[in-house]
Amino acid sequence: MDHYSILGVGKNATPDDIKKSYRKLASKHHPDKGGDTSTFQQIQTAYDTLIDPNKRQQYDNPAPKGFPQQSGMPPGFEHIFGQMFGGGNPFDPFTQHRQQPQQQVFRTTISISLDQAYYGGEQILKLQTPANVHAVTIQIPKGIQNGNQMRIDKVIDGASLIVDFKVENHLKYDRQGNDLICNHPISVLDLIVGTSFEFVTLSGKTLEVTVKPKTQPYMQLKLAGQGMPILNTTRCGDQIILFKPFIPDIIDEQVINSITTYTQQRNQK
Repeated sequence: MDHYSILGVGKNATPDDIKKSYRKLASKHHPDKGGDTSTFQQIQTAYDTLIDPNKRQQYDNPAPKGFPQQSGMPPGFEHIFGQMFGGGNPFDPFTQHRQQPQQQVFRTTISISLDQAYYGGEQILKLQTPANVHAVTIQIPKGIQNGNQMRIDKVIDGASLIVDFKVENHLKYDRQGNDLICNHPISVLDLIVGTSFEFVTLSGKTLEVTVKPKTQPYMQLKLAGQGMPILNTTRCGDQIILFKPFIPDIIDEQVINSITTYTQQRNQK
């Protein structure tokens, strides 16, 4: 089954179609909600491939058999992911160098969660070569973004390693650059009269959010500095809360009468 079939979209699907289908399937099959891990991984892989224009083009137009891969990865190279532990970042994550003549370069991709991208830390990567299996500690920079690369020189017998980062999507927070977007359901009555609620950020911080009276539906509220860390800085992006209104199942009769009277008086003007 190909990536399009896994997501249930056609080959002419737009990014919005792909994203909408992914969210629906991810919410249904996520292991945290009792879903099958293997199925969720297939959904995640299909989404990551089709949502990225370059990866989608390569998937739709694969190179003919027998042509060399551009990654420079030798036969027999494979990796196994370890677990993340707390740590720092002694590497420059985005150095861009041309491959030196006769220098062996390994290349691999590691998947990390949005939480790992937020906090940074370490991840153990095992590289298998024809001679041996090597354990390499990868330092994850705070604020790393999907598609970013890290080059580590002299990692194995003078060879270099290029690591491509794939940041998985989060069920609650939608990342846009350094900002985080989160939908928040709210009663239309609360939008009219105003209210307050507690909001938990990705960092685990609980903030009191105030909604002013007469707030319009789908209005965005910004929590400055509560988004993702900005790479190589001490600053953070913003947390954006999008109010999604709903009508309560139970409304007091007195409230309905008041709204009815107001509507009638307004229509008579």
